[in-house]
Amino acid sequence: MQAQYKCGIDLGGTKIEGIALDPQQENKILFRERIPTLSDKGYSTVLDQIKSMVELLEQNLGNKVVNLGLGTPGRLDPESQLIKNSNSVCLNDKPMLKDLQELLNIPVKIENDANCFAVSEAAHLRSTVAPNAEIIFGIIMGTGVGGGLVVNGKVVTGMHGIAGEWGHNFLDESGGKCYCGKIGCVETILSGPALERYYISLTGNKTPLKEIVKSAEDKTDSAAIKTIDRLHLFFGKATSQMINVLDPAYVVIGGGVGNIDSLYTKGASEVEKLVFNDYMKTKFVKPKFGDSSGVIGAALLF
Repeated sequence: MQAQYKCGIDLGGTKIEGIALDPQQENKILFRERIPTLSDKGYSTVLDQIKSMVELLEQNLGNKVVNLGLGTPGRLDPESQLIKNSNSVCLNDKPMLKDLQELLNIPVKIENDANCFAVSEAAHLRSTVAPNAEIIFGIIMGTGVGGGLVVNGKVVTGMHGIAGEWGHNFLDESGGKCYCGKIGCVETILSGPALERYYISLTGNKTPLKEIVKSAEDKTDSAAIKTIDRLHLFFGKATSQMINVLDPAYVVIGGGVGNIDSLYTKGASEVEKLVFNDYMKTKFVKPKFGDSSGVIGAALLF
């Protein structure tokens, strides 16, 4: 009988990462590889690269890939079945699901990369410390801000395919114009580049976020302290709204900004001040799988 490996691909702007999991051994990683996306060469080339990754998986497993989960930048619109909102612009307005299923001749599921992140982290939490966790919200705070929602172990996409997209909720006009065309989105304030821009506005100095964080922790730079205090404040404002709406058991924070330890203490305290309850039991945790969360989540889509 043919082995039913769980295979997934994380489609990034510069790299395609493929993975095969053994479902019989708690999703043990059997094979993992990266190849270039070559998105600058266009949509057809990206599809060919995905096919090449599937062939690599099959060669190393010694078995056919019977289905494939794919994490993408952007989302598959439920109505048009076209990719939208992708920063890999060659994918936008393309029927990627249809084209891949025809190219590979296997069932394919496509989810936003933040959804895949949420799927893998929720699966870990529910299989270990929180088997009864009904709602888990996975958020990514890095170059951009996005999120994915898992309810009773299943990812929720919604009517427009945008469930969990808290990064484009309005937060504060001081964030300025967002790439999406709106003003003051969460992403314009809580993303890594947004924090660096705010620090520049105070000092005129372009400084990497890691250095800003260290200076704030060491209490050696008043502008750095102000930048991170502002992060805590607006993290509280933005995240409390999501908790009021979703009431999750866990919020898992991925991305570079998620590595800032004070988010889980001072940031969480700012959230608690604004939650519509007299206490907050929601736990804020770092991702178990780090940068691998997306590709593992893609493999778990089937």
